[in-house]
Amino acid sequence: MGARCSLVVNGRSVRVSTGDTPLEAALAEGMIAPLQAQSGNLIAGQGVAQGSAAPSGRRHPARRARAEILRPPLPGAPIQAHEEAPPPPVAVRKGTVTEIRRLSPGIVEVVATLTRRPTCEPGHQALVTFAGLPTMTLSPTQRVDGATEINEAVFHVARDPEGDPLDALRLDQPVRLKGPVGRGHYRPGGGRLVLVAAGAGFGAIWAIARAARYVEPAREMALAVGARDALDLYMRESLDWLRRTGVARIVLCADRGRQRPPDVRSGPLTAHLPSLRATDVVHVAGDVSTVGAVQVLAASVGARCYPIVLD
Repeated sequence: MGARCSLVVNGRSVRVSTGDTPLEAALAEGMIAPLQAQSGNLIAGQGVAQGSAAPSGRRHPARRARAEILRPPLPGAPIQAHEEAPPPPVAVRKGTVTEIRRLSPGIVEVVATLTRRPTCEPGHQALVTFAGLPTMTLSPTQRVDGATEINEAVFHVARDPEGDPLDALRLDQPVRLKGPVGRGHYRPGGGRLVLVAAGAGFGAIWAIARAARYVEPAREMALAVGARDALDLYMRESLDWLRRTGVARIVLCADRGRQRPPDVRSGPLTAHLPSLRATDVVHVAGDVSTVGAVQVLAASVGARCYPIVLD
């Protein structure tokens, strides 16, 4: 038997043989469905999974529904309504805080090592309780460099510089996750992927963006990231990775900040979004006012919008 190792694919950890690529691991776990391109050739990144049956004239309803979700639309065609997959069952995970790192004056990265791997998909949220602190609704993500172990949950959390309960966090502090909750998670397939992140909302958007670059590397993506202060644009390492994978449309903006770099635009995030199309799929994460404003803009053109509101 060949050596086995842990590999994180699409934000989920899987056990694979050494030497397997992320694509092979995703196919083996059924994370990517086998689909035929219109030309009859396999779509890149969506080949037949190991052990899967060849397509036939009659397909199981569940497989047919999944194929409809993943099948890309014809160029210029509007996105058709499709059947949503049922939400995964809610699960409880326990663990301890193993890393605390200040990413910027207003953002803290907290890493919890769990006894079992989390069940959230990229963009899902969870009810997170650090011992002695109120329960928070947070989105598990990855470190800004993309690293995450099989049994870790990484959170980007906004804090109040004037003083915040997060300042009481300590290493080895017990933590409890209950989730997933929310419907803002990543769904492969559809038109252009427009991702909008305000402040610590970048955590959820980073998880979605990274998963999409692995699962759908050819899908068009536009990203807009904002913060109240330019010093809280902590995610440049993540954005550099996205640029290297082919994401050309990335905009940074800040409401204020005397030390605003030349590539950071001035003003609110909603003033710097790309022109939305009816075929766009929009994911927005952040404060309720920003999320609400983006929802209104998406609705005005008929684009699908999946909100993730932070506490």
